[in-house]
Amino acid sequence: MRLLVLTVALTAFLQAMAGDPFVTVQNGRFMLGQKTYRYIGVNYWYGGLEARTTKGKQRIKEEVAFLAAKGVRNVRVLAGAEGAGPINGVPRVEPALQTAPGVFNIQLLEGLDFLLAELAKKKMKAIIYFSNNWEWSGGFLQYLNWNGKIADSVLKRKLSWDEMRDLASGFYDCADCVSQYTTQLKLLVERTNSITKKKYRDDPAIMSWEIANEPRPMRPAAIDAYKKFIRETAAFIRSLDPNHLVTTGAEGDIGSENMDVFRSTHEDKNIDYLTIHIWPKNWGWFSDTAIGRSFDQVLEKTGAYINRHKEVAVALKKPLVIEEFGLPRDQHSFSLQSSTIYRDLYYAFVFDYLLDAEKNAGVICGANFWAFAGKGRPSHRQLLWVEGDDVLGDPPVEEQGLNSVFDADKSTWNVITSCIKQLNQFK
Repeated sequence: MRLLVLTVALTAFLQAMAGDPFVTVQNGRFMLGQKTYRYIGVNYWYGGLEARTTKGKQRIKEEVAFLAAKGVRNVRVLAGAEGAGPINGVPRVEPALQTAPGVFNIQLLEGLDFLLAELAKKKMKAIIYFSNNWEWSGGFLQYLNWNGKIADSVLKRKLSWDEMRDLASGFYDCADCVSQYTTQLKLLVERTNSITKKKYRDDPAIMSWEIANEPRPMRPAAIDAYKKFIRETAAFIRSLDPNHLVTTGAEGDIGSENMDVFRSTHEDKNIDYLTIHIWPKNWGWFSDTAIGRSFDQVLEKTGAYINRHKEVAVALKKPLVIEEFGLPRDQHSFSLQSSTIYRDLYYAFVFDYLLDAEKNAGVICGANFWAFAGKGRPSHRQLLWVEGDDVLGDPPVEEQGLNSVFDADKSTWNVITSCIKQLNQFK
């Protein structure tokens, strides 16, 4: 073990000297070489998927250049979807990386190769999550379906929340499901980029691996199996790749049944940092279009949520990333012509926690807003995504334009770039 630690430290040192280091954790903070790494980033789940076509590559190239010009240094990306066809009553992300158990569309990963190559040119970093607790990319429900735990007819129809919880909670006790997930994980970590010829495990353009997007026990009865899955998966990733950081992709105590579960999963030696997600709309902190009327409450609850998880991060001496947060446009509009006054104020409120941490050597080290839609535009032919529409930051399961930040949203980008400039003053 001591030899492994020395080897990793030497590798990080040599790469830092070469000017292309990995992100590491020291004293509860991210480090990039000899400097603190604190960032504002975006959720960019479609980045690798969109880059599979010539047209998509051009879009990704332009969007990465746009982000770099704004000072954004970090993107959070979906590794690949599982399965095909309607799921939970809506379309899912397609095409799939894993089309059937153990069957992979390897060519699709050339899009992720392209994205990582473009990020490397701009000295940007990617957080890559392997799968999804939610149905919009297949995820855990698809693994359960493949292994006879969910019938095809049930998978396709709209599930109630209780049905969703009952079914998804079974993933952690399904050995074949976990095995198929792990096969996909191993394929990714051991991949060699077709463009840069670097192995993913050796690529500093990757900041970290995430076990899943918002993994949850879903039911209290699944807590022990969930904790075991997180623990064993983190150890497996570390055995394959000692260079990159590992984290859960969890939402916080709201997604963990309680704070004890959140804390215990993140205190594991193979989990390098904590993640939280904040969703005022989904969690009922305002209703309908009443963002303005409830905005004080939204800010109060957001601040309390960040602070109680910050306390856990301080106790564990690990960084904390606010890696998903979002708010609809004013009046809950999906139109780009709608103002974003409350969204802008909300982003500034969250970013202030990052700035305060920079001033006071705190544990909050990153904030990835949800979600970047770049050059995409909603068709407005219908609320949900259909084939032929631009891919946006809103996955197919959600109203298109709900939480997306477009390249044309000038006031929001003014807030983002202002905070980035303030962060850079500390460097």
